[in-house]
Amino acid sequence: MANTRLRTAALGATAAAALLALTACSSSGTTTASSTASSATSSAAGSASASASAAITGKLTVFAAASLKKTFTQFGKEFEAAHPGTTVTFNFGGSDTLAASIVSGAPADVFASASTATMATVTKASDNAAAPVNFARNSLEIAVVPGNPKQITTLQQLSSSSVKVALCAKTVPCGAAAVKALAAAKVTVTPVTYEQDVTSALTKVELKEVDAALVYRTDVQAAKGKVLGVDFAAAQQAVTSYPIAPLTHSSNSAAADAFTAFVLSAPAQQELAAAGFQAP
Repeated sequence: MANTRLRTAALGATAAAALLALTACSSSGTTTASSTASSATSSAAGSASASASAAITGKLTVFAAASLKKTFTQFGKEFEAAHPGTTVTFNFGGSDTLAASIVSGAPADVFASASTATMATVTKASDNAAAPVNFARNSLEIAVVPGNPKQITTLQQLSSSSVKVALCAKTVPCGAAAVKALAAAKVTVTPVTYEQDVTSALTKVELKEVDAALVYRTDVQAAKGKVLGVDFAAAQQAVTSYPIAPLTHSSNSAAADAFTAFVLSAPAQQELAAAGFQAP
């Protein structure tokens, strides 16, 4: 527990350094964060950023939920730019599968899950090096093919036998959220397929193999017109939180701490908001 507290405190310091490093190297997207830094701290910021960049190098492996793929891929590029000499590799997939791999000994430095339940699998095995911190939230939408030929406007319509529906498997966060939302709306849906992660469910709609799927609203936004999103009220009963933590068996703990702090920094939070994620 003492080690966890010390690691958490270190993460806080690293978060500040990461924020300052991002501020120093970023473009107009971080203007607001930059403008809030006082001139009195500018000199210290530069020293801290330079020190952090000099100390952080090498390979970093991040296991992250499939719904984070677009945003985290960009984060990886920005992290490498802020810390020359680092190489960030991602393993995107269903959070439950990633958590199982971590507790089985898969080499990973950071875990970003799409639910607190799957992160709990890692913490129960004491594979987290610091307490997980929620960095975003997400909610569901009904994804339909462009033009919405089935004219789907409500969750209740998904119960019709004339509508082919894809759901995420109940063991992954998007599937668990769908179960909650359907229960809240008292709607029973018999999908034609259960998918192992939200990306696979979305792809079924894009390929027109199904008429609709319950996916995260961020996935609809990232699809850029390949699917349309239909809001429904019960989605608010199934909002999921995203926690992140560096891992105990990391071979590059300095980079793991820095990347975790990077995700928690104000500029990264702005990028998550732009991608459609809600504040944690």
